[in-house]
Amino acid sequence: MNSHHQQPAVRATGLVKNFGDQRAVDGVDLEVQRGEVFGVLGPNGAGKTTMLKMLATLLPIDGGTGQVFGHDVSAEPHLVRQLIGVTGQFASVDENLTATENLWLFARLQGLGRTEARQRGAHLLEQFDLTEAASKPISAFSGGMRRRLDLAASLITRPPLIFLDEPTTGLDPRTRGQMWDTIRELVAEGSTVLLTTQYLDEADQLADRIAVIDHGRKVAEGTADELKTSVGRSTLQLQLVDASDLPTATALAEQLLGEEPTVTPEARRMTVALQRTDQSVDLLVALRDRGVAIESVTVQKPSLDEVFLALTGHDTGADAADQDDNQPTHMEASR
Repeated sequence: MNSHHQQPAVRATGLVKNFGDQRAVDGVDLEVQRGEVFGVLGPNGAGKTTMLKMLATLLPIDGGTGQVFGHDVSAEPHLVRQLIGVTGQFASVDENLTATENLWLFARLQGLGRTEARQRGAHLLEQFDLTEAASKPISAFSGGMRRRLDLAASLITRPPLIFLDEPTTGLDPRTRGQMWDTIRELVAEGSTVLLTTQYLDEADQLADRIAVIDHGRKVAEGTADELKTSVGRSTLQLQLVDASDLPTATALAEQLLGEEPTVTPEARRMTVALQRTDQSVDLLVALRDRGVAIESVTVQKPSLDEVFLALTGHDTGADAADQDDNQPTHMEASR
């Protein structure tokens, strides 16, 4: 048996899933390294959740192969389930139980003894800032509290690999930020996270690497910076102290950068595309030598929104619920 310390956390090759005549996942390749947050970014119905469910042994694989720490997902599902925790899009906790009772129940289902189950539950409630709500029924919880409890339940046996399927969908900005901090803490403590999301800012904030999925296919992969660089150039935006210097600044920009700037006289602003980011230094030095005073300088890379639009021809549709998952999912198998 392969040591999972010598293998990528996840390796998928040519992954395929069909639902009748519809191919929901169409030949996706992925490799997730241990200790990273890997983001799978895509719009509604892109196949993100279906792909995750196959890798988590929740759906059979119709084509290709999937491995978790070197173990084949199809051939060794019981071993794979011992290595993963899954938090789906819908909280699976019992509405009629308290937070403490829910975690105790999950711990017992995972094979922990009574004392260890209580201790582990108390520790997780503290870690996820739910101690004050420990004795409250889940029906009294906010959406953010439910998501944190759901994630806590998936960590009862502290699996080395965590699948998070759109963990912040429907949460307010403050609670989303809290969930992001929690995910960062899990990785800092040694976990690997495979995260699906339709939120561009979430992928940008959390993921070490990102795969862009559209219509069941992977259309791009890389770090956020690599993806941004691949589809567009950075821009330099200058705001001058004196609008009368705009003609001089414009002429210098055209001469040094070979690009025609966009000028907004009423705001004393000039914007110009850069072939390379370091070209901005050449222009700034030239402007200083000509006595042009600058009030502010900004160099902007393309946003992930622009990346996604360039790659797919549409936005992520992040305002709607994901259409490729209509089942609550929460699973972490007993060892």
